[in-house]
Amino acid sequence: MNVSLPEELKSFVDSQVDLGHYGSTSEYVRDLIRRDHDRRQLRAALLDGARAPVAGTADAAYFASLRHRARADA
Repeated sequence: MNVSLPEELKSFVDSQVDLGHYGSTSEYVRDLIRRDHDRRQLRAALLDGARAPVAGTADAAYFASLRHRARADA
């Protein structure tokens, strides 16, 4: 796969590599793709949750029961 970039973006990517943030320009592009993929998965999960019916109230008693269950499982 080849990607063409305008000089300004190419310089930016090269600077990220030069600063040691990435080992290569390919690594930088792979990281961007992974982050975009993760962001899209998170967005889908959030939208699924927003469309789901309300299961109950998240009040103090609810969180107390979660802490109790977490301690019991530990």
